Amino acid sequence: MPRITTPSHGTATERLECWRDAVGRNLVPLEVLPRGNADFRASLHAVRVGQVQMSVISAAPHSVARTRRHIASDAPDFFQLTVQLTGQGVLTQRDRQARVGPGELVVYDTRRPFSYDLHQSHTGLVLMFPRGMLPLAERDLSRVTATPVPCHDGLGQVVLPLLHGLARQMEHLESRGTPRLADNVIDLIGTLLAEHADVHRTTEEDGPGLLTERVLVYMEQRLGDPALNPEGIAAAHRISRRYLYKLLAAEGHTVSGWIREQRLARCRRDLTDPALDHLPLGAIGGRWGFADPAHFSHAFKSAYGMSPREARAAGR
Repeated sequence: MPRITTPSHGTATERLECWRDAVGRNLVPLEVLPRGNADFRASLHAVRVGQVQMSVISAAPHSVARTRRHIASDAPDFFQLTVQLTGQGVLTQRDRQARVGPGELVVYDTRRPFSYDLHQSHTGLVLMFPRGMLPLAERDLSRVTATPVPCHDGLGQVVLPLLHGLARQMEHLESRGTPRLADNVIDLIGTLLAEHADVHRTTEEDGPGLLTERVLVYMEQRLGDPALNPEGIAAAHRISRRYLYKLLAAEGHTVSGWIREQRLARCRRDLTDPALDHLPLGAIGGRWGFADPAHFSHAFKSAYGMSPREARAAGR
């Protein structure tokens, strides 16, 4: 199976056309759009194992788009799955937009238009396989299509190392890959997607109100963790960051704004508690996620018009 690298000679336009032809021959026909890179470079190493086409792609920033004119009426019923190994991508299909970072994957339907925007140099593993290989009901598959699937916990911690291993062992797969291996890989991915679909189904049944409540409780319980951030919160609830922002915006908050407001309120309470007079001001901030005392003091004064020291004195 082919190993393709864009030629070092020729114009950027010629290299993009070469790349478009290579992707079209080995995956599906699509457009390749430049992102202002005059020295575009890319490589593709593809192998076929059973019914699965596996490709490791490394490329400079660019975008691809599969439009209706690329999709024949008799186009085969294939799905693609991309695992971002390095860099980030944004996949758009139908009314969904999935921001996919390292350690995340996304699955999408090649019979529907899609675009994948890659704003930075990246490496990804792309699997293409018949729809029938996925052991998911159509409704569940619809729930997970074009949504980022994090692999940082649960079954994802089993699937992600396997996919990284496939990317590293392309030479071995080329000479010794078996159809059974491909079947097992897609079956395991199908189980991960089914787990993700189940989370989405629960979210749909509960409604956004209950999900927002769970998110707020989760954040409140972790206010003291300096590493609390939108990425971790979204991953813990199996939702995208975009949807997380939407949930809190409906309550009149931003994620970082809510966290900062709640942390400062707890710091202010502790500063006026006589039982905590023995704690230094920096330790009070540290209890609630402010790792830097100077940042804590500045944020507190901006919120309340007085320094933490003044707030402690006023409480006395």
